[in-house]
Amino acid sequence: MRKQLIFLSVLAILLSSCAVGSAGYDSEVLLESGAPMAKGMEYTGDSYYGEAENSITSASYQDQGIRTQATQARMVIKNASLSIVVEDPGATLDAISDLAADLGGFVVTSNLYRIQVDGGLEVPQANITIRVPAEKLDQALADIKSGAGQILNENISGQDVTQEYTDLESRLRNLENAEQQLTKIMEQAYETEDVLSVYNRLVEVQEQIELIKGQMQYYEQSASLSAISVNIQANEAVQPLKIGNWQPVGVAKRAIQALINTLEFIANLLIWIVLYILPVVLVLYFPVRWIWKGLKRLFTRRKKKKNQDKTSGEKEK
Repeated sequence: MRKQLIFLSVLAILLSSCAVGSAGYDSEVLLESGAPMAKGMEYTGDSYYGEAENSITSASYQDQGIRTQATQARMVIKNASLSIVVEDPGATLDAISDLAADLGGFVVTSNLYRIQVDGGLEVPQANITIRVPAEKLDQALADIKSGAGQILNENISGQDVTQEYTDLESRLRNLENAEQQLTKIMEQAYETEDVLSVYNRLVEVQEQIELIKGQMQYYEQSASLSAISVNIQANEAVQPLKIGNWQPVGVAKRAIQALINTLEFIANLLIWIVLYILPVVLVLYFPVRWIWKGLKRLFTRRKKKKNQDKTSGEKEK
């Protein structure tokens, strides 16, 4: 009976520690008593006796004035990406690295390499990702763009993780409460089997606590430090090939565009013929043909009658 009570008490603690996190409530679960030994219990021989009639009481949800999502500060993860054109990608890469350090951030990754453009020319290109304090994101973007000759692309994204962080806080509070209750149970257990059983449950709860703390730390760091990814291209990589005043690429583009326009005209004409002109012709063909045949027969009869009248007149003479 005593082992069953210990098992039930541990189970109640574990269930109460997960209840708020899974249901999405933001109130703290308080355990009135986690086990026969946790509150006002004495060990006498083979069983435990206490003040309460039942050894395990149900978990109760009480409002502790915990801040809710509506009143707490929003936690938003803001990141940005840029694609710029500069004269010297290598120098710009170093400048952005120095900028991150000056703003209290750091470089996550950086890469400088060479690519081959049309005409066989090799030009440098670079990629860099930095993290800067979120409140200095706009300043960092402005500084990066001020040193760029051309901005090809800019994107700023935000992710609100307030609800996820609040849920983790609730789960953490209840798991820490469960950890305290399990610790008390283990301290007051006497049998080796009971101690090991509670210890195993305690280790599981502690592992969950560390996991949740890691997730919360990730959200905190991501919200406090914004990531900026910059693609740095050289001017030669985006400028058209030019031989004197002649730009073969431009001529080729215009020729291709003219071909596309011609094909587009032919395709549109075929579509009009198949979907509009042909159905209209078919609809009008049969009535017009019927009318034409009727008029033709009428004309033939009149002509025949006229010839007959003419022949009859000649005979009478």
